[in-house]
Amino acid sequence: MALDPVLLTFGLYLGLMLFIGWLGFRAARDFSDYILGGRHVGGVVSALSAGASDMSAWLLMGLPGAVWVSGLSAAWIAVGVVIGAWLNWRLVAARLRVASERADDALTLPAYLAHRFGDTRHTLRILAACVILFFFTLYCASGVVAGARLFETLFGLDYATACWAGSLCTLAYVFLGGFFAVSWTDALQAALMLAALLLVPLVAASALPTGDLAGLAHETARARLNPFNGMSVLGICSLLAWGLGYFGQPHILVRFMAIEGTASVPRAARINVVWMVLCLLGAVGVGLIGQRWSLTHTELATRVMNNPETIFLVLARELFHPWVAGVLLAAILAAVMSTLSCQLLICSSALTEDLYRKLLRRAASQRELVWMGRAMVLCVTLCAIALAGNPDSRVLSMVSYAWAGFGASFGPVILLSLWWQRMTHAGALAGILVGAATVVLWKHFSPWPLYEIVPGFLASALAVLVVSGLTRR
Repeated sequence: MALDPVLLTFGLYLGLMLFIGWLGFRAARDFSDYILGGRHVGGVVSALSAGASDMSAWLLMGLPGAVWVSGLSAAWIAVGVVIGAWLNWRLVAARLRVASERADDALTLPAYLAHRFGDTRHTLRILAACVILFFFTLYCASGVVAGARLFETLFGLDYATACWAGSLCTLAYVFLGGFFAVSWTDALQAALMLAALLLVPLVAASALPTGDLAGLAHETARARLNPFNGMSVLGICSLLAWGLGYFGQPHILVRFMAIEGTASVPRAARINVVWMVLCLLGAVGVGLIGQRWSLTHTELATRVMNNPETIFLVLARELFHPWVAGVLLAAILAAVMSTLSCQLLICSSALTEDLYRKLLRRAASQRELVWMGRAMVLCVTLCAIALAGNPDSRVLSMVSYAWAGFGASFGPVILLSLWWQRMTHAGALAGILVGAATVVLWKHFSPWPLYEIVPGFLASALAVLVVSGLTRR
């Protein structure tokens, strides 16, 4: 029986990821190599790795689905994240690279904060690690859901089996290779994601009848191509506020800590921002062109209507030869794996470095720490699979909650710790605690349609400033 080209393409892609994981396994000589790549990651790899780990599956599933439903009014998210990413490289990258190395060669974000504020009782380290574990487990669950959607659609698996299949693919190379494998696979996955997001909307637009293209071009005054259609001031502010989240995302900040030197930062920033702009334009194009396809292809519209986040999947299978479709659909797997892999590694480092090593086993050997890190990767994966058990879960909503949690908890704290010397230990504690609590309470109890990162970020910044002013010696 002939092999399914899509399945064979997926197999080859996964084989390449596992090979890189094996190379990382050989390169990981100590815990610093496993968690941070020995701080020798090049600028280009850092830029692409930061982009791939940042964008995740919401770029190929969540954003195109939102644009398919709402039109260009959903694209305000893209504007916000580009501005936020650029400011993050400008304000944080170089300073955090230097500060984290001076902070007793800190390997994790909690370790940097603990050293920066003289956290002798480990209260700040423990609080930061717990916040990371809480929100990152939710974030990991969104990656599991996205992977399950892919395997469910392509191979006809039931949702529970698809969750396990997608998660184990990522677990394999993270477990083996650590940060080295994550960074290099992210760089390759970023290139694949960019190619897919540029190719699919271009081919879909060229395949539309001339009349449909003309209709799309003349709809600029209509609702779908009006970015302000149905949008309130609070709605636009909420979408733009996604950019605030960049200052507090541990999986992005750790890329700054691992870059080989501050001289590489400007070039890496340019590469990262250009990559983001091109990918976001492609994702918006998939949603708009896909919606136009739905008007003339009833069967396609029916398939997408049940879950708009599958529009990229449907177009790729509809328009391309199975071999090409397999490569394009591997881009979704790349997006899932790139983000999920670094999230698993960050959770592992928080559990191993910030809790196990500092509180339980100060004399642990490097070999013991590496294997403990691998064990924690496995544990977090199992927890994420459990949280992703609801088949009705939506990728974008899960990502937005975790994104807001990190942005509000760590964003003001990181920014002020790098730019304001008079910030205190108590101020950092207050900022993390108030930011996380505000996001959770606003998410579940607020009657206003304002993204929870806005009040969370403002409350956290205010808490840092006020408490630092009151406790400054």
